[in-house]
Amino acid sequence: MAVITKITTQKNNKERFNVFINQGAGEEYGFSVDQDVLISSRLKKGMEIDVEELQKILAEDKVKKAYNLALSYLSYRMRSEKEVVDYLKKKEYEEWEIHQVIKKLKEYNFLNDQDFAVAFVRTKKNTGVKGPKVIEQELFKKGVNEKMAEVALDEYTYAEQLEHIMKWVEKQAKKTLKESQQAYEQRIKRQLLSKGFSYEVIEEGLKENGVSFNTDQQWEAIVHQGEKGKRKYSHLSNYEYRYKLKQWLYQKGFPIDLIEQYLEENRE
Repeated sequence: MAVITKITTQKNNKERFNVFINQGAGEEYGFSVDQDVLISSRLKKGMEIDVEELQKILAEDKVKKAYNLALSYLSYRMRSEKEVVDYLKKKEYEEWEIHQVIKKLKEYNFLNDQDFAVAFVRTKKNTGVKGPKVIEQELFKKGVNEKMAEVALDEYTYAEQLEHIMKWVEKQAKKTLKESQQAYEQRIKRQLLSKGFSYEVIEEGLKENGVSFNTDQQWEAIVHQGEKGKRKYSHLSNYEYRYKLKQWLYQKGFPIDLIEQYLEENRE
């Protein structure tokens, strides 16, 4: 049995208190607690505490520490439940302690996966070029379930997706084009699919804001690809060389008439 002899406020943290006790050998430092634990446990000078009560107080205080840590973690931005759990695990808190913290955070609505998912989608759709499928996978990684993700993704309308695609395609069109129109469109589609957009909205985006190569652009592209083919097949005989070069350019998406024109102008 120990008797509380003194309770003082910590110098660097006014919300924590040092509790001094006497176990029969004079006053000594016993433990420290959060002010909420101090109040809930009704700690005061002269109070007697046994081992069981002390363990209960320290356990409550540890949960309080974890809770305050979680609040600090949430202060920077919204987090999913899984993120908070993973964070506290890294801080080496036990499962039951984490469970108590999560329960309390939910009670005060500091932690809500549905609200988090909605905010996450709103942020992602306005920063960078990401489609719904990629955003959905990111939500899953953060522990958001399929139903919540589906509700949140309603925030990302078809019209907004289409607008993102059209702007992105417009930027790509300003770059130097060194490929056939067919190869260009296939590449754009692959890139947008990998960004998480559906084939349907990609097709419409290209239809609305697609690139149509003019004669000079087509010629510049076939010359660029033709030079690569020349180096690749220069060791072959004349017949094989022309056959392979023609095949090479066709696979690159150039039309036959343009290939024939290029081969005629580069006849050796």
